[in-house]
Amino acid sequence: MVYSYEVTLLILGPLIFLAAFIDSIAGGGGLISLPAYVFAGLPIHTAYGTNKFTSSMGTATAVVNYIRGGCVDFRVAIVGGLGALLGSWIGTMLALSLSPRVLQICLIVILPIVGVFILSGLGAKNPNTKDPPAPRLKLLLSCLIGFILGAYDGFFGPGTGMFMTLALSGLIRLELIKAVGTTKVLNFSSNIASMVTWLINGRILFPIAIPCMICSVAGGFLGSRLAMKIGKKFIRLILALVSVLLFIRIFLDLLPGK
Repeated sequence: MVYSYEVTLLILGPLIFLAAFIDSIAGGGGLISLPAYVFAGLPIHTAYGTNKFTSSMGTATAVVNYIRGGCVDFRVAIVGGLGALLGSWIGTMLALSLSPRVLQICLIVILPIVGVFILSGLGAKNPNTKDPPAPRLKLLLSCLIGFILGAYDGFFGPGTGMFMTLALSGLIRLELIKAVGTTKVLNFSSNIASMVTWLINGRILFPIAIPCMICSVAGGFLGSRLAMKIGKKFIRLILALVSVLLFIRIFLDLLPGK
């Protein structure tokens, strides 16, 4: 269904704000924003590109807040960010090479796998921050996390921030709020690489993207400020909320006739 421009923005504005708000805290905002663009009538490749543009701006706002709050491990962020740049470019090029129908099938296939991982409870607890890996291993893991999840982000997207947070807290053993802040830097790197690739290929609908960008920036700003103020319990609550949203999304995609 194709809506008028005003109705499209009325539908998308609150959803993009909510997506950026959630994403700035625990990741997973793409579970809301990407389906929202598709629901609003954008072709799937254009939905991917427009989503990357708006989410990049929201993530940038969150990055600034987390840096100001001292919630970023800069060594992990720089090395992981470089890996995310390369991985995201590869993932986006793969997505561009596929037909819309194949992307829709991938959406249905990948979401249950993501759901099993998240709903297994891996994000429910803050890991033990003792005995972090040796410095060289820490940087190697940072690069691998950035590259692998950056490629996933470029190809698909939803849940990337949550996966990055779990990986940084579980494998590198960053304290939870610092894992969230560092994740935003990695996520921003992967978003930018993907966004530029979509932009070069003319897949960003700017009349929709620019107003939604404002909503995304507002959501990213408020969400990151609230996460730093309230802390771990709030982050875990949002992680649980994202898991529920993911489950609902999987269920809807698997209904007959989809």
